[in-house]
Amino acid sequence: MSFTVTASSYTPALGAATRARQKLALAIPTLREAANLPGLLHDVRAVLDPLEIDYEILVVDDDSRDGTKEIVTAISQEDPRVRLLVRKGERGLSGAVLYGWRHTDAAILGVMDADLQHPPELLPALVAAILAGNDLAIGSRYIAGGQLGAWNPVRKWLSSVAVWATLPIQRVGIRAHDPMTGFFLLRRECIEGILFQPSGFKLLLEILVRGHIRSVKEVPLAFGSRAQGASKANFKVGWDYAKLLGRLYLERYGFGHRA
Repeated sequence: MSFTVTASSYTPALGAATRARQKLALAIPTLREAANLPGLLHDVRAVLDPLEIDYEILVVDDDSRDGTKEIVTAISQEDPRVRLLVRKGERGLSGAVLYGWRHTDAAILGVMDADLQHPPELLPALVAAILAGNDLAIGSRYIAGGQLGAWNPVRKWLSSVAVWATLPIQRVGIRAHDPMTGFFLLRRECIEGILFQPSGFKLLLEILVRGHIRSVKEVPLAFGSRAQGASKANFKVGWDYAKLLGRLYLERYGFGHRA
C-alpha cells in the first residue's frame, strides 16, 4: 500500500514576511514512549515559541496503551497546539509520519523521534534553513560536527553501508550525507501527490529520490542515547528498507515509474 500527502489550503510564500508566518507541523511518532513525552513536549515548545512561526506538534501514537494518550491529552488541554493522533492495528515509522502529515494543513512538515535521541535544540536551525529558502533541512550525523552516538562498531558499519548504497539513486547536486536520518523538515509542496511506502522507517530517502526537492541544507546532529521506549528497528523494518531500496533503484534507472 502507498500513502499520499494531499494538497493543503495554504498560500505559497511570496517573501520573507510571508515565510515567517507559515505554519510548521512537527510529527512525533511514538511507540511505548510515554515517559519521555512530558519533558520532550516541554522542550520542543520552549525552542519553537521564540521563533516567528506558527506551529503544531502532532504526537502520532501506534496505540501504545502505556499512558501516552492520557499524558498528551492533558498537555493538549493546556496547549491546543499539541495534538494526539492514535493509529490502531498499524505499525511502521514512515506510515505514522505520513498519517500525521495528512492530518494538518501546515506548509512546513517535520518529524523527530520521541526517544530523546533527537535534540529539540536543533529545531531553530532547521526552521531557519527552510525559511531561508531551502526545500529540505536535515539533522545530519554524517557532516562535520555530527555524531552517531554510542553505537557499537557493527551498527556504525551497517549504517555507513546503508548510506553508501543510496548514493547511485540520489540526484547529483542535492545528495544528502545522511539520507537515513529521522529528524528533518521540508516544504509540503515538494511531496504533494506522491505515493510513499508507509512501511519501514526510511521516509527521508524516498523523499530525496522521489520528491520535488531542489535544495537541501544539512545541519550537524549529535545523535543522543535512547532514553525509554521500544526501538522500531527490527528484521521486518530492515526487509522493508531493502524492498524500498530495490524499488527506488528500479525507478531511478528506468525499470519502474514515478507516481
